[in-house]
Amino acid sequence: MLRTIRKPFGYEPILTKEAIKGPARKKGERARNWKSVLFRIWLVVDEQRALLMAVLALVFVSSALTLVGPIMVGRIIDKYIIPAQFGGLGGQIGILIAVYFGLSISMYLQNFWMVGIAQQTIYRLRTNLFAHLQKLPVSFFDKRQHGELMSRMTNDIENVSQTLNTSFIQVFSSVLTLTGTVIVMLYLSPLLTLLTMIIIPLMFIGMRWITRRTSKLFKEQQIAVGELNGMIEETISGQRIVKAFSREEQVMEEFAEKSERLRRTGFWALTYSGFIPKVMNMLNNASFAIIAGVGGLLALKGDGIVTIGTIVVFSELARQFTRPLNDLANQFNTVLSAIAGAERVFGIMDEPVEKDEATKHSKTILKGDVEFRNVSFKYGDESDSYTINEVSFHVKSGETAAFVGATGAGKTTIMQLLARFYEVDQGEIYIDGIPISKLPRKTLRSQTAFVLQDPFLFEATVRENIRYGKLDATDEEVIDAAKKANAHRFIMRLEYGYDTVLTADGGEISQGQKQLLSIARALVADPILLLLDEATSSIDTVTELEIQEALERLMEGRTSFVIAHRLNTVRKANTVYVLEQGELIESGTQTKLIEKQGAYYNMLMESKV
Repeated sequence: MLRTIRKPFGYEPILTKEAIKGPARKKGERARNWKSVLFRIWLVVDEQRALLMAVLALVFVSSALTLVGPIMVGRIIDKYIIPAQFGGLGGQIGILIAVYFGLSISMYLQNFWMVGIAQQTIYRLRTNLFAHLQKLPVSFFDKRQHGELMSRMTNDIENVSQTLNTSFIQVFSSVLTLTGTVIVMLYLSPLLTLLTMIIIPLMFIGMRWITRRTSKLFKEQQIAVGELNGMIEETISGQRIVKAFSREEQVMEEFAEKSERLRRTGFWALTYSGFIPKVMNMLNNASFAIIAGVGGLLALKGDGIVTIGTIVVFSELARQFTRPLNDLANQFNTVLSAIAGAERVFGIMDEPVEKDEATKHSKTILKGDVEFRNVSFKYGDESDSYTINEVSFHVKSGETAAFVGATGAGKTTIMQLLARFYEVDQGEIYIDGIPISKLPRKTLRSQTAFVLQDPFLFEATVRENIRYGKLDATDEEVIDAAKKANAHRFIMRLEYGYDTVLTADGGEISQGQKQLLSIARALVADPILLLLDEATSSIDTVTELEIQEALERLMEGRTSFVIAHRLNTVRKANTVYVLEQGELIESGTQTKLIEKQGAYYNMLMESKV
């Protein structure tokens, strides 16, 4: 779609003829897409039907009053001003004032109520989108930039909000005013009405030429905003890595490239949309000139077909005829931007959610007996090889299983499958003899705890971060878990103890202390299954001893799965499983595997070099 050619005003055109035509579609497909998006927005708005009906009624009243005003002005000119008959003129002026006062009140109320409707609608839309995100599988988030998702939650929904706040009333009012104006104009003078209509074909030709470009450009602009937000979010989150590898220049170049794309799409979207008011003003002036010229000639003939009052009324009505067209044209760009944003929002809401069928195991209390039977899995349908291939093992309740192997061997994949973040492609996983596919995710995950290599902390107090493992945990349970995790002492040294507010990245505490809080969070959850994914691989030796002690307390009496590159962290495991390229090649106790002098022994020797 992008091409490099001569740059007018420093901005190269970004739409080719092929891009303007767009991909081949079935007849009416684009219209159906627009109708579908608008219908779904309407379903959310329609939840406030009573207030919406009141707003529409007021729009009808204000549109009618908009027409009554000019008609009264023309009548006053013909019946009172020109004949110099001033009896009753004061009453007519009083009625005219009342008409315009009523118009002002109705417009104020409809705008006031519509803002409330719009904000409530956006609140529901944003809430529904966020709730839907919570139901999506982990695989969805693995394939998306977090910043791009944030853009859909904020920028795209904000575009819909702006349209509802302003365009909804404007469009409806413009249609009513346009219809009423045409009827009145035909009643006053069919000839002048016909002359006024000359501009309509010209308007549609100009609008079609413009909107064929703006519709694509606004969509491109929304995509560019999402990509830029995603890049910014990734860069800020990974700032330490950027600086550690001195990649500031590369990051700035990437940012400049994405920002340039947004600049270009934004420039051309606004440039083309800016043509609309210019075209409409030109046509409006042409219409006024035609009415003034032809109407003046007819009035001079003095046959009574057209009077001075009629010309005055017609001039105002002609302006009111073109004003709704102008408003509709201007709002069309806003609506296009909102439709582009709504499409992206509904695109997320149409993603399939994790579904758990109601089973008799919904309230099952697990014991922790886990068995893999010929389990195979690969990420994505396009992958040729399995990440893990025909893996089988059995871990009894309360035992500790350790998994070792090179990066990409499939260790983390096993954890992902155990938590049902992904579903197996072949084979089956059994927990207490129950196929994991029959075990509801909520039931499984509520009895499972994770301690990851890079623990995540929320921007909340220490107490709230620990309590996240069990939201109804008492303060005593939180403190007890912290003590067992060897975290209580450093917590008490913080300025506000357990009430110290941590930032999202936990910059106020060390990596080891974050790990201890993660262990405390797992302890307060009191899980049956425990998944430790390289929990000590990035911790110094002294802190690792504290963590190991806390982990031993945590693993006591629980079925535990441990992944670690440091082989001394698995020495107390009941069974060590060695993975290589997705296949289980060795298993046994650490002592037996060393005696065997196979793959595990070689890994152990290499780690000592």
